[in-house]
Amino acid sequence: MSCFKGDPNFCPECGNVIPLPGIQDTVTCPRCSFRIPVKEFSGQVITSAFIFNPLEQSLGVGDDDNSELKGPVIDRRCSRCNKEGMVYHTRQMRSADEGQTVFFTCIHCR
Repeated sequence: MSCFKGDPNFCPECGNVIPLPGIQDTVTCPRCSFRIPVKEFSGQVITSAFIFNPLEQSLGVGDDDNSELKGPVIDRRCSRCNKEGMVYHTRQMRSADEGQTVFFTCIHCR
């Protein structure tokens, strides 16, 4: 007896995503080995879309001059003016398995 019902893109036994039909007569779930006849997929239309952020938004174009000073303020002493209070932001500068790089900006001397 099937536990999951509804969307034919998911296995009715375990709920895993079903792979696209190939040249075989059945589609097999990679998780639980449940088999679905390819005939059940006839008439289905599969569509996909990619939505990209506008270039101006991702580059920060149009921000005001104080965009560097937006963000959380932490209690860290500036090495130039020796006052407390810095704003930080992070960037992924290297590959995804590396940690993020943290950039600190003093709110007093910038």
